[in-house]
Amino acid sequence: MGRHYLDHASTSPLRPEAAAAMIDWLGTAHGDPSRIHAEGLASRVAIEQAREHVATMLGARSREVVFTSGATESIVTAIWGAAERGGHMVVPAVEHSAVREAAAVHGGQVTVVGVDRTGRVDPDAVAAAIRPDTSLVNLQWVNHEVGTVQPVREVVQACRERGVLVHIDAAQAAGRLPLAFGELGADLVSVSAHKFGGPPGIGALLIRRGLRLRRLLVGGDQERARRAGFENVPAIVGFGATCARLTPARLEEEASIARRHTDRVLAAVAELDGVHVYGDPDQRAPHLVCLGIDGIEPQAVLLGLDRAGIAAHSGSACSSEALEPSPVLEAMGVDAHRSLRISVGWDTTNGDIEALLGALPEVITSLRALRA
Repeated sequence: MGRHYLDHASTSPLRPEAAAAMIDWLGTAHGDPSRIHAEGLASRVAIEQAREHVATMLGARSREVVFTSGATESIVTAIWGAAERGGHMVVPAVEHSAVREAAAVHGGQVTVVGVDRTGRVDPDAVAAAIRPDTSLVNLQWVNHEVGTVQPVREVVQACRERGVLVHIDAAQAAGRLPLAFGELGADLVSVSAHKFGGPPGIGALLIRRGLRLRRLLVGGDQERARRAGFENVPAIVGFGATCARLTPARLEEEASIARRHTDRVLAAVAELDGVHVYGDPDQRAPHLVCLGIDGIEPQAVLLGLDRAGIAAHSGSACSSEALEPSPVLEAMGVDAHRSLRISVGWDTTNGDIEALLGALPEVITSLRALRA
């Protein structure tokens, strides 16, 4: 039995271009990029070429790209770095746990802004939460559980008008939707390479030119004294190769294919009793679908699909050994205990979707029969 991987929102398989670039680098180079010998200079050139590729894909200047270990580090750097500018932050209720927890422990007050039943935040509610001592407003571009696309531009504009820094978590948006950091006007944007086919353990924090931010990691002057530590050159090279592959035309093509896949899923589940679609039906990312399934625990559904060769995920935190319901689904006012997240990516085929559509009704039917 073949396997069908439909959990790209968690992590996406490494693209061939990234793997080839990393293998080539590992086999030929090893210099410290901070040294002036030939090996060191070769490493420095490789890093800066990759930085240019990343900047181009994200619509930023190369000097605005700071390499990190991934979106989590970027998020914490943005939040803790901005904390010294004021004692208050704004966080929508459906943000990723990295945002919620980093804001909660930064030492100041946090205003949590609610969302509607699709998981979408009201820009006016975010603006109303801003205070004179607000240091940072956080907003994810695409929700990681239900795929709702947030009104990022409206929130950024509200923050600009009030002179407040704004951080955008683009972990689920980068490589899925067109990003133009320079045009967006945000101060900080976090991305992670492995979400769209790059290597794990590498990401970036985009920092608007001219913005000074306290460093999270200290001990060296790497990344223009913005992030200390020896650079992960092979991963950076792979990240750059991934971004070089994702030209605007390729990004549009992959998004179109992803939407066709998820549209097929949505059309099929509309015929199933007791299955609901979560998230905004119109403002949604192309690669992600979240379903609520009445009367069945998510672990049972995931195990049933896994036995059928399908890898998926539950939007509920209980699927990751925690017993708490999903904070995102709770904030939306829907069943936070029973959900199924299907997410496609660059290597998803029609056969993967057909396997899912063949297995899911059988899994649901058999589990409900056992429950009865």
